[in-house]
Amino acid sequence: MPRLYIEEYTHSLEGKSVCIACREGILRDNLNAVISDLKLLSRLKIKTALYHNIANRFANQKYFRLLADRLSETRIVRVPPDVDFYSYVLDHEENVHKLIFLERKALVDHLGNRINSVTTQGVRQSINAWGDLIANTNFKGVLDRICSRIDSGHYDRVHILPAGKDAIKYELFTIEGWGTLIANNFVERFQPVATENEVRLIDGILKLYKSEGYLKPRTKEYLILNRNNFYVTTIDDIVVGCVEKKTIDAQTAEIAALAISTRFRNQRVGVFTVQAFIDELKRKGFKRFISLTNNPNLKRLYLSMGFEPCQGPEYSERQAASPGVAMYYLEIA
Repeated sequence: MPRLYIEEYTHSLEGKSVCIACREGILRDNLNAVISDLKLLSRLKIKTALYHNIANRFANQKYFRLLADRLSETRIVRVPPDVDFYSYVLDHEENVHKLIFLERKALVDHLGNRINSVTTQGVRQSINAWGDLIANTNFKGVLDRICSRIDSGHYDRVHILPAGKDAIKYELFTIEGWGTLIANNFVERFQPVATENEVRLIDGILKLYKSEGYLKPRTKEYLILNRNNFYVTTIDDIVVGCVEKKTIDAQTAEIAALAISTRFRNQRVGVFTVQAFIDELKRKGFKRFISLTNNPNLKRLYLSMGFEPCQGPEYSERQAASPGVAMYYLEIA
């Protein structure tokens, strides 16, 4: 079960609009789960709207009453039955921070892996490859329309989630996310760790990497004690990556504990974090950088940034502390 960071993530959503779009059959099957998540958002002072297309028949009046009674702070919009559900939703909202489509299944790539985050350009480049992997055939045609609405500034973020218990909650308040996030305006910021909330999020990100076997464990106590050596990358004021500085000598620093939230992998956040780290330490007089990793993704990242495999005797003591782990080296002018 993903760990929730409600306190840490709420400040980036408070006062903003989150719209949920859920077709009739999906809403019927997940009614209590959707209501529960929307009630939480309302309690957190997040503006909410729910779009649905439950038919206006006598047998469905109980659903209308239930939604009205339990979601009194949510704007509920019934999409007319004679119009396309997706077009109606996309045409009837302006300047929404997050628009969430609840679907039967997650959006996955050709290998069956859930697509965490992608730009509109990435969607357009990949749509043919996704092809029949999109469970809802009607949704294939709307993806380009979603991208156009994001490009034109009508939406900041569009999310596509598999509906289920806590789905919205997991999407908005966990490091991993739950579905697919489509957006263009990711603005990364790099800064020293400043708050306890940031320490908690670093702890969560590092635990994910520890489970993959690529990082030595770091306890919460270690993070607190060494907070001044940690930096974070943020998007939407939320921590999405971290890196630890270890001083080797007066001019050499080790890039340690480099980790990026699974939600933002493959979005060049790692490149941004490493370059920002180098720039920051260069201003402090460091000229040489090393890093030890067996993570194949990080190996490719370092090589792409000009690092070279290193077995220099001057770092033999550091290498001995991590036997069997590859070392990478970069010297800057």
